[in-house]
Amino acid sequence: MIEQDTIKLLRECDAGVKMGVASIDDVLEYVDAGDLKKLLSHCKDEHIELGDEIQQLLDAYHDDGKDPNPMAKSMSWMKTNMKLVMHESDATIADLMTDGCNMGVKSLNKYLNQYKAADEKSKDIAKKLIKLEEKLTVDIRDYL
Repeated sequence: MIEQDTIKLLRECDAGVKMGVASIDDVLEYVDAGDLKKLLSHCKDEHIELGDEIQQLLDAYHDDGKDPNPMAKSMSWMKTNMKLVMHESDATIADLMTDGCNMGVKSLNKYLNQYKAADEKSKDIAKKLIKLEEKLTVDIRDYL
């Protein structure tokens, strides 16, 4: 049970990291403010670093990880592009990123509760990812 919950939690973290990186990539080219671009780039780098750590753990379990849900990824991409076409601004980008982070935090907390038997290392990674998402929402508030 511990191993299965650990793998499942790590998979969800893997999907969350990939979704976060893709979401930042979707908006980065539209950012005007240098400080916002720096915040997003730094957050992306932290996601990638955490993703590498997750992948090492998944490799130890001989697991390939998990890609984000294709429907969720497509809907996110469409929402981002529609909003940016209507109003391309740093405020729109901050709004989109805040929504995405909030969804990520909600999902990750749900998975932490669902996979209670996961080992402490994978729980710590999930908590670290939650903190990353929460920090970004705080850091970009000035752009809303």
